[in-house]
Amino acid sequence: MLINFFFLLKKSGIPVSIKELLILLEALQSRLAFCSLDDFYSLARLCMVKDEKYFDRYDRAFAAHFKELDNLEDILEALIPEDWLRSEFMKHLSDEEKAKIESLGGLEKLLETFKERLEEQKERHAGGNKWIGTGGTSPFGHSGYHPEGIRVGGESRNKSAVKVWEKRQFKDLDDNIELGTRNLKVALRKLRKFARSGAEEELDLDDTIACTAKNAGYLDIKMVPERHNAIKVLIFFDVGGSMDPFVKVCEELFSACKTEFKHLEFFYFHNFIYDSVWKNNSRRYTDKTLLNDVLRTFTKDYKVIFVGDASMASYEISHRGGSVEYMNEEAGYVWMQRLKAVFNKVIWLNPVEEKYWNYTQSIGMVKQLVEDEMFPLSVKGLEQGISSLSK
Repeated sequence: MLINFFFLLKKSGIPVSIKELLILLEALQSRLAFCSLDDFYSLARLCMVKDEKYFDRYDRAFAAHFKELDNLEDILEALIPEDWLRSEFMKHLSDEEKAKIESLGGLEKLLETFKERLEEQKERHAGGNKWIGTGGTSPFGHSGYHPEGIRVGGESRNKSAVKVWEKRQFKDLDDNIELGTRNLKVALRKLRKFARSGAEEELDLDDTIACTAKNAGYLDIKMVPERHNAIKVLIFFDVGGSMDPFVKVCEELFSACKTEFKHLEFFYFHNFIYDSVWKNNSRRYTDKTLLNDVLRTFTKDYKVIFVGDASMASYEISHRGGSVEYMNEEAGYVWMQRLKAVFNKVIWLNPVEEKYWNYTQSIGMVKQLVEDEMFPLSVKGLEQGISSLSK
């Protein structure tokens, strides 16, 4: 059964190997999950999935593979004698619980009444004190209250087992979807890889564990220089026009970067960069910053990120006077070349889905100007862009 499950995970695009499968088998042999499908779900995900962006794919694969077990209770009921089940059931009741059942005429009477109500009832019922349904005080149903009775379906208010794999709590973590509040945090963990540089000391956990093991369990603490946030980031946001549908994701990215980086500078542009940019959109025509001043002010160790759809007329990049807002004396590509000559690392994040890039000539032109360092504005794309900046 686990072999087929393993291959289904691979087919779902989750990078699993034989090593993960063997780890899961070893964990099962140690009875880390026993007689509980929910426990097995958590254990298998822990062993098989190494990146939480694949959690939703795992949930879908798990549900598809183990859906046959939904009828496990029916199968057990058919195989195990009813008298045995009832006697076992009564063993686990306290004296108080047994007294409550007796108040309804005993277990036999309770079951008989339940079957009669089930036959009489013709529609869904909520509330009340008689029919099988939700809420209310009937002894039959769920999500209500009655001191004794039979729960039918639903989730118990006492936190009974839930098929968590069907809830798909991680459906927004896939690495091919656009960024959102939650999966943006996942992507930002990649930023931390290059957002730190050395200073004071902190615990080196891996070396401490290794040295302690070598000393037969005698604690040997190892310290390394603590890392501080010293990275410098310069972001240019395209605003207005075709970027209006992407305002929300740009705001989320901007907010996250402000939290992550102490040295963050930003500017706005429209469609493409020319001789000036601005910081306040309400004063974009009266309070501009010359791009030459930007190139002189910020040093080459700044990581430069452009965020824009790169969708415009090709002449806006290639020709003098191509700007749709004013008469630019030099073509946009000239300013991009100057910027590339100053800063060592420049990437472009594009909110347009990558599958549409080949249909827009200007996207290809921008992609060429940034030396193919254009990435989709998705979790996966941001990871790729950050990896490029960190080289």
